[in-house]
Amino acid sequence: MKQANANGKSVLVPETLLIVDDEAGIRKVLHLRLSREGYRCKEAATAEKALDILAASPIALVVLDIRLPDKPGTELLPEIKSGYPDTAVVMATVVSKVSVATQCLQQGADDYICKPFDLDEVPLSVRRALEKRALRLKIKEYQQNLEEKVEEQTLEISNIFLGAIEALASALEAKDRYTGGHSRRVSEIALALGTELGLSATDLQDLRWGSLLHDVGKIAVDQLIQNKPGSLTSEEYEHIMIHTHVGADIVRPVVNERITQMIEHHHDHYDGYGLNQVVAGKDIPLGARILAVADAFDALTSDRPYRPAISREEALEEIKRCIGTQFDPVVVDAFLKIISRGSEGHARDYQDRNVATSKLSRD
Repeated sequence: MKQANANGKSVLVPETLLIVDDEAGIRKVLHLRLSREGYRCKEAATAEKALDILAASPIALVVLDIRLPDKPGTELLPEIKSGYPDTAVVMATVVSKVSVATQCLQQGADDYICKPFDLDEVPLSVRRALEKRALRLKIKEYQQNLEEKVEEQTLEISNIFLGAIEALASALEAKDRYTGGHSRRVSEIALALGTELGLSATDLQDLRWGSLLHDVGKIAVDQLIQNKPGSLTSEEYEHIMIHTHVGADIVRPVVNERITQMIEHHHDHYDGYGLNQVVAGKDIPLGARILAVADAFDALTSDRPYRPAISREEALEEIKRCIGTQFDPVVVDAFLKIISRGSEGHARDYQDRNVATSKLSRD
């Protein structure tokens, strides 16, 4: 965090964290480990004490245990998010309670860590949560600034801010050797598809932002699950899929509803049988149906931790196999026409490239 000193210059001030756990030994271990990372740490053994500390001074992040003597952490979490929306929360739970952790993420927690703690993983989780908090604060700052600007400046400011979100998403993506450049490649394919389908300039601009930002919600996904080498459990798969809703929530303050709907529905299946799906067929936004094909093709022709790559031809066969079930037949038809002409953004790259892929639905 930056603050101005007596000379008016910005100086870095350590973020203040609050560790909430009824076991003194655990609080001490976490306090020492996070202090070595440069954070200021405070401690609370109960929910009541935690709320007192939050009321007394700004807290950037709370490490919150699920079990507390006076109130479960799952009940304290919504109180913190309601009363202190600028405070990030990392839940601490036992390994066997992945479903509880996923529920907490859906209720507003930024990440979770499992007991017994991996003391190398704890600072990484805290850093991820603080990065997400920084993004929220930028959005809040943008909203405040936007209200002060005249109407003709809105589009320019929105593009600047969306560019900042895109840069953050790209930076997070680049940290993972399996997904680097994924969103830009998806955007190029999606725009080629949109052009083929006759979308207007306005709709193409929406499609551009929707495709560039479609995976921004993965900032909330546990990287250990995302990069798991083997098959996912149903709970783990459901956890990964929260990125569609988180991503839509992140960008909703600064984009129109068409873009948020693209992001929220880009994993919907055309036949309506996707996870927790509420719309089907042509009721799925066209932008989301376009993204589904573009996203799948890049995933199928890119390395993933859980399987090696398939060829371009194999990827096309897999997409054709899923016509009418996962994909809109009209969109796939347009995609095959583009491929046959070699006119999608990375056609030449994909013709010679044999990087890997597996299940469409996981990517």
